Amino acid sequence: MGNTFKTAFLLTLLTLLLMFIGRAFGGQNGMLLALAFAAVMNFVSYFYSDKIALAMYRAQPVTREELPRAYAAVERLTQKIGIPMPKIYVIPNDSPNAFATGRNPQHASVAVTQGILNLLNDEELEGVLAHELGHVNNRDILISSVVATIAGAITMLSRFGFFFGGDRDDNRGGGIGALFLLILAPIAASLIQLAVSRSREYQADATGAHFTGNPYALASALAKLDAYSRRLPMQATPSTAHLFIIQPFLGMNFGSLFSTHPPIAKRIERLTGRPAEFLQ
Repeated sequence: MGNTFKTAFLLTLLTLLLMFIGRAFGGQNGMLLALAFAAVMNFVSYFYSDKIALAMYRAQPVTREELPRAYAAVERLTQKIGIPMPKIYVIPNDSPNAFATGRNPQHASVAVTQGILNLLNDEELEGVLAHELGHVNNRDILISSVVATIAGAITMLSRFGFFFGGDRDDNRGGGIGALFLLILAPIAASLIQLAVSRSREYQADATGAHFTGNPYALASALAKLDAYSRRLPMQATPSTAHLFIIQPFLGMNFGSLFSTHPPIAKRIERLTGRPAEFLQ
């Protein structure tokens, strides 16, 4: 019920933000158009956000024969947890990362990059997959997917309004307002992402470690992912960055203000009870 309420709250909040943007650019008609747009986006984000995220990163479904190592780990974990077997996807990218998506455990998908398969040993890979199944079991994958879709829509609409609605007023105030919303709307969407991302990562880490009974495997995986992703960063959009197990590269640097993930060192310390530098 908690996550259901959070999902409904986020959908409502983001809908109101879209209506505010629509009114600012198009008055009453703009607000009504934004409301219609929000209704469509809410429907799409609920039922198709997982497919959008997977398609965005060119994730390809794989069979048990093609990826026996991951399938074996996921089967063991799902039987232990008591949730259905999710669909498994591989992202053709050498940067190590992974994410889970879907609206519930019955419609879940787990995607891993080719890079993570090449980097991690069996125990570490199981730790990462347990983390992603933790998101599935905790039923926060719907929130993640909904926010990803609608945050992207807010960014797109604000830019559209800037280019096509900035001239609605003849005075300079209209142009300044359009520029303000161009900056404000993506920031508002990012802040909503932050509200649902950092605590979820800590919780999924703890849940995944509980499933495997081996928190050190996940801690070791996080350390490797952090080190190798810095050398070979994965390009991602700000609206989907929070889906991944570690922060992907966004092509911008605002320090930790817009980071959707807790620091890796703090995650490792929570998992092991020891500072990250002591991880062997």
